[in-house]
Amino acid sequence: MHEMSLCEGILQVLEEQAVLQSFREVRRVRLEIGRFAGIEPEALRFGFDVVTKGSLAEGAALEIVELPGRAHCFDCGKTVELEDRLAPCPKCGGGRLSPTGGDEMRIKDLEVT
Repeated sequence: MHEMSLCEGILQVLEEQAVLQSFREVRRVRLEIGRFAGIEPEALRFGFDVVTKGSLAEGAALEIVELPGRAHCFDCGKTVELEDRLAPCPKCGGGRLSPTGGDEMRIKDLEVT
């Protein structure tokens, strides 16, 4: 379950930012996760609760904003959103696509005290 190691990385970022920005507690973390990132949201939520016990983020709400998968279609020249990485172009039905987004994960914002 790689979600647990992702949560450990998130906590490390929170702890570093707490020192840099002088906050004591994290109440909410909002993540942006691309549809193709290979992250299971429920496993991430579970891991976040486990990893943050006893930390400055214990009890913090974890909000996940799903970002669409995106690709450039070489057949029609459009950049399109995809539901599935292997789906054809929804504009022209072409199959020559190059992914341009949807595999990212980033902390969008925090609510802290």
